Amino acid sequence: MPLFNVRVYGLLIDQYQRLLVTDEFIRGSYITKLPGGGLEFGEGTRDCLQREFMEEIGIHVNVGAHFYTTDFFQISAFNHKDQIISIYYIVHTADTTQIKTSDIPFNFNKDQIADPNGESEVFRWIPIRDLTQDSVTLPIDKVVIQLLKENA
Repeated sequence: MPLFNVRVYGLLIDQYQRLLVTDEFIRGSYITKLPGGGLEFGEGTRDCLQREFMEEIGIHVNVGAHFYTTDFFQISAFNHKDQIISIYYIVHTADTTQIKTSDIPFNFNKDQIADPNGESEVFRWIPIRDLTQDSVTLPIDKVVIQLLKENA
């Protein structure tokens, strides 16, 4: 039976007008996306986003204004029985210098990608002026990047 998969993502922009993205190795694929993840049962979208940032990056974020919710049909890239609904918020944190990042896309060490069925992630900043839809992999993220550029 087809299911809905609700995802929640954060747009974290630092004082240098850079957007935080995550480069991920998932099941043998390399994907650049916005930080966030899946909504768990019994969780609100804002709580989900705070949990995801703490789990993935180790930082507390304040969830600000709603930015976008998927308004078109999108099938999951990983489970072709799920329809993806993604919700994006602007997020803020007190100190972005705490975030461990790389300037090199997909800057994994060999251990992080040794298992083709494994998952790993690294973070990096992209200046908003340099962002394009090609900066990210997932279709809904591409829409969000376009909207961000139009509203910058």
